[in-house]
Amino acid sequence: MEEAKGPVKHVLLAKFKDDVTPEKIDELIKGYANLVNLIEPMKAFHWGKDVSIENLHQGFTHIFESTFDSKEAVAEYVAHPIHVEFANMFLGSLDKVLVIDYKPTSV
Repeated sequence: MEEAKGPVKHVLLAKFKDDVTPEKIDELIKGYANLVNLIEPMKAFHWGKDVSIENLHQGFTHIFESTFDSKEAVAEYVAHPIHVEFANMFLGSLDKVLVIDYKPTSV
């Protein structure tokens, strides 16, 4: 199959450290959501908590999804100083993290 055309989704799965308070998690989520207002290549942001009944989450509790126009836009976002500063703070609160970038594809 050919590579899909269109937007790129940047997905981050997270498990916060046990000592991170719910208030701190809320603060971090608000900070992450605000990046869409500060970093031009980031077009959209959504997040949620695991609600699956399958118990296959491997400890991950939260998902964060950002939308970009291209792989190059993701690279620009990742290198942006505001993202770098936020990521250093955010990642310090995590016990586990997994990041995947993909292009949504229909069969």
